[in-house]
Amino acid sequence: MLLANTNWNYPTAVWFGNGRINELVQACKELGIRNPLFITDEGLVKLDIVEKTLNVLRKEQLSFTVYSDVQGNPTGDNVENGVRHFNENKHDGVIAFGGGSAIDAAKTIAFMSGQSKSLWDFEDVGDNWTHANLAGIAPIIAIPTTAGTGSEVGRASVILDENLHSKKIIFHPKMLPGIVILDPELTIGLPPSITAWTGVDAMVHAIEAYCAPGYHPMAEGIAIEAIRIIAKYLPVAVKDGKNLEARGQMLVAAAMGATAFQKGLGSVHSVAHQLGAIYNKQHGLLNAIILPYALHQNKSAIEERMVYLSTVLGLKDQGTDAVIAYILALRKELAIPHTLKEIGITEDKAAEIGKMAYKDPSTPSNAKTVNARDLEQLFRAAVNGDIKEL
Repeated sequence: MLLANTNWNYPTAVWFGNGRINELVQACKELGIRNPLFITDEGLVKLDIVEKTLNVLRKEQLSFTVYSDVQGNPTGDNVENGVRHFNENKHDGVIAFGGGSAIDAAKTIAFMSGQSKSLWDFEDVGDNWTHANLAGIAPIIAIPTTAGTGSEVGRASVILDENLHSKKIIFHPKMLPGIVILDPELTIGLPPSITAWTGVDAMVHAIEAYCAPGYHPMAEGIAIEAIRIIAKYLPVAVKDGKNLEARGQMLVAAAMGATAFQKGLGSVHSVAHQLGAIYNKQHGLLNAIILPYALHQNKSAIEERMVYLSTVLGLKDQGTDAVIAYILALRKELAIPHTLKEIGITEDKAAEIGKMAYKDPSTPSNAKTVNARDLEQLFRAAVNGDIKEL
């Protein structure tokens, strides 16, 4: 049964349904955008879905240009070049089209388009975000073509600082897109492997948010429902990529996972961010590989939560070990590697990665307190596939 087209507002305006991309010009009008910069990534720009989307703009004779100098792990240079393009062409808004990388870059370009300070001055540290010029932040329409990061409903972006070989989070409340278009038809061409990696990425967001310490029952409720939806529909979306119900449910679940992680993330992301920066691997794939090892390391802090999650997932056994067994089986079904070694990552930089991960913004909200040595051990276990090592 196909889901009906509908709109909702949480945490921003979301237009959901098949064919909603045809309302893109209306979205521009609602946000007062007359000359948008259409931002996508270097791989996606060559595909038909981009051309079809641009034709929606051409049909209404809306002025625009395209910027696609965005890598799989977007860099500071990608952002700076995009800001230059934005200002040279006198754009007044941004259309972010693609996966998490394109949307992260686009949000940051819109944010930086009218700032006088440098990009890294707005790293998510202390009150840096309060120093932004509010009038210099352009409106954003976000259109995800993958169901993973949920960046379309987030107030931050992850950008690679090439000089330091580290990923940094750029944050401001006005980086939240004004309108999000979730159109399942745009995800039909997504390969099974990318569908799987991004789908488990969304699950990691929800699981880490659910396990993060602190009291945020709204985030926890959203996280649990996101996990349930992903467990039901991700295998379907991977096996039958043209199943619009599964594609639509995964888009919704990805947005839910990102909404939930305002409560916090954890050590999976702490380590994955460093590996993405150093080895330039796909973020969702890294998260998917690291997840069961992190669950085992956090077992003493999450057992009660995992008992409930076991019930939600309909598992015969209950607790952390049962959830880990489920994750391992799901990964096998989705053809996701068991170890980081299988994707070419070795232990060579383990101590360095542990220290870098400890400084990551995701570390303080891990389910239990961890230090650099703990994160180094987590990385080593994920390289070798030895959960008992933790």
